[in-house]
Amino acid sequence: MRKALRRLALESLGWLLVVAGLAALVLPGPGLLALFAGVALLATQYEWAERRLEPVRRAAHRTAADSVRNRRRIALSGLGVLVLLGLGVLWGIRPDPASWWPLDDRWWLPGGWGTGVSLIVSGLAAGSMLAYSLVHFRGTDEQEGARRPDAP
Repeated sequence: MRKALRRLALESLGWLLVVAGLAALVLPGPGLLALFAGVALLATQYEWAERRLEPVRRAAHRTAADSVRNRRRIALSGLGVLVLLGLGVLWGIRPDPASWWPLDDRWWLPGGWGTGVSLIVSGLAAGSMLAYSLVHFRGTDEQEGARRPDAP
């Protein structure tokens, strides 16, 4: 019984991460990271997922290396992190609608702290990934996505 529950939990979490990762490829969020984590969990249960794990890992590493390829990209990524965090706080505080807002007041920053917290979590995840990429991929060949020889 315990083994079946564990398998169900791993599969459910794996599929949830795959779906969230696919959505985050076009929405704000850590798409490749979530996709990789989901496929990694599914690879513990399915052979087909294990076969697809390495290409997803390579794509995630290539993207991470590409994101820290130069100072401009690092600065833009850092700015994106700060924007996500700031929007999360703004959404949570939910100030009165701006004078230029053309729609009904109920459409001003909908969702309150629920949306704000999700933006803050996305910003923290993006900041963590940026830090990880800086440590592990700065100065590497982004085609290979390999670690620097002096990296741990």
